[in-house]
Amino acid sequence: MTPVTPMPPRTAADAGPAILLRGLRKQYRKGKQQVVALDGLDLEVRRGEVFGLLGPNGAGKTTTVEICEGLTVPDSGEVAILGRQWRTGDDDAIRARIGVCLQETKFHEKATVRETLALFASFYGRGRSIDEVLALVSLQEKAGARQLSLSGGQRQRLAVATALLGDPELLFLDEPTTGLDPQSRRQLWDVVRAFRSGGGTVVLTTHYMDEAQQLCDRTAIVDRGKVIALGSPIELIHSLGAEHFVDVELEHADAVLDPAELAALPDVQAHERSGARIALTVRSVHTALPALLALLQRRGLPTAGLSTRHATLEDVFVHLTGRQLREDGK
Repeated sequence: MTPVTPMPPRTAADAGPAILLRGLRKQYRKGKQQVVALDGLDLEVRRGEVFGLLGPNGAGKTTTVEICEGLTVPDSGEVAILGRQWRTGDDDAIRARIGVCLQETKFHEKATVRETLALFASFYGRGRSIDEVLALVSLQEKAGARQLSLSGGQRQRLAVATALLGDPELLFLDEPTTGLDPQSRRQLWDVVRAFRSGGGTVVLTTHYMDEAQQLCDRTAIVDRGKVIALGSPIELIHSLGAEHFVDVELEHADAVLDPAELAALPDVQAHERSGARIALTVRSVHTALPALLALLQRRGLPTAGLSTRHATLEDVFVHLTGRQLREDGK
C-alpha cells in the first residue's frame, strides 16, 4: 500500500459541507436482473456533526458510504468530499483527510495492538502518535496484547484506532457496534463523542436506533435508494405527530370494544387492536390514558397490564419503512 501524501493547505472549498451528494444513481447486476441501489439520492453532511445513515436491509446505505469513501463509482450524480471530487486528481488529498472503519476488520492474529497500529501509521505522511490513539480508544493496557487475546469490543476499538491514526477530519463508521455488549458499545460512543468535540465530522451507519438517537446530530432514513426523511432525532420523532404510546393488555382476548370508541378518545392519533392487546399512539398521556381507563371501566373490561412510553427514533423508522423486514430493497 502506498503511503498517503500529507494533507494539502486548506482552501476556500473547505468552508462548504463535509459531504455533498446530488442525484446519485447506482445499479448492480444480480443474475439476470438489474438491482437499483441508489435512485437519485441527495444528501448533505455538515462539518462538525455526527450524521446517521439509517435504512432497512438493501436500502442503499452501504452503497452510499462506499461512494463517499471512493470505493464505488456511481453511475451518475455529483459527489463532493470535503470540497473535492474522487478521480479528478484529488484522491490522495481526500484519503489524507478521511478515516474509515468497516463493520468488521481482520488483523494479523499474532500481531500485537502496537504492532498493528505501527503498520497502519506507516501508511500516513502525518497524523497522531500511536500512544495518543491508544489513549483515545482506551487501549493503553492492551498495547502489548496479541489479537487472539482481544475481546470483540477491544478489536472494534482497535479498528477505530486505525481510522484515527491519520488525524482525519471526516470519519466513516459502518455499523461499528454490531454484536458488541452494552459496555463496549458505550465505550465506542465515548470515542465518537470525543472525535466530534474535537471538531471532527462522523458518518455513522447503524441498525441500533437508540445508538443513532444518542449520538447523531442529524439522521437520514434511506429506503429504496432515496432519502425519505431527514432531520435531528427529535425533529423526526415530532414528525410522527404523537409523543407517546399506550399499551393495554385486556384479561380476555375476545372482549368486544368498538374501534370507533378508541379513535374518539382525546389526543389519540392512532389505535391498533391485536387480540387482548390495545396499542394507542397519543399526543398526551395525561388526557388519553384516563379517558381510555374510563372507557374500559364503562364496558366492564378488566385489564391484565398497562404500560406507557415515549416515542423513539425506532417508531419513526418503522412508521416510514414498514414493520416487515425487506431484503435487497424488495
